[in-house]
Amino acid sequence: MFPELNSILSSSPDSFRSGDFIVLSDRQADASFLIHHYLSFYLRAGCKVCFLGLVQSFSHYSAVSQRLGVSLTQAREKGQLVFLEGLKDSIGVLSQEESSQSKLPLSYLRSPGAGLECLFKFVESSVSQNTENEDGEKWGPPVLLIDDLSVLLTLGVSAGAILDFTLYCQATICSELQGNIGILVRREEEDVEDEGSNLLQKGLIHQCSLALHVEGLPTGYCRDIHGQMEVWWRSREDAMYNQRKVFHYKVHDKGASFFARGTSSALL
Repeated sequence: MFPELNSILSSSPDSFRSGDFIVLSDRQADASFLIHHYLSFYLRAGCKVCFLGLVQSFSHYSAVSQRLGVSLTQAREKGQLVFLEGLKDSIGVLSQEESSQSKLPLSYLRSPGAGLECLFKFVESSVSQNTENEDGEKWGPPVLLIDDLSVLLTLGVSAGAILDFTLYCQATICSELQGNIGILVRREEEDVEDEGSNLLQKGLIHQCSLALHVEGLPTGYCRDIHGQMEVWWRSREDAMYNQRKVFHYKVHDKGASFFARGTSSALL
């Protein structure tokens, strides 16, 4: 969890908006540090978290979270964290008989055109079951985090099917249960035209209430600054409301620093 980012977003584990749909994206940079931030943030907040790790192993996320002061192993053991390890579970899906894996969360690997109904049912049950901790106290609002959603495009799932999935998740988690969603997607390079990727990006931005976009510096590599992050607040109540700010950032081993664009001595 990054305190400076919390300050920018006016949030903390003790005080944050519910019903948020947050889109994290990057181009010529790596926004993975943001998904790690939100994972540690919501676990510290006492939320029930469903994490779809589609590109990295549990041990990877666990090692990063450990540096941020959060134990994913403990969170999973006490029922606060439900973790879908896509890399590991996909082997089981592909090696089983088709009839025996038709209802598994990753069944789309065999039939991408069939949609993501099973994955949604997994998410729905994950955030609805075991809503109390070992002391009998209820967990905080449910949270769905996905890293990264755009990998489904490369597996043959259509952008339309992915957006249907996110809309169902938003209706259930954000609207019905007053929880939050955080999704990481990768943007194509500016000179690469990909209709599916562009459709997915536009659809997610239309759904979201907050977008954080990370990209490399326009001036090129800088040792002391890793890139810039655009923060776009979008009101759910007022469709005409838009506010954008750009910050430079530097990722450290146990955190990240953020500062308003133009205030870093490294770029002077």
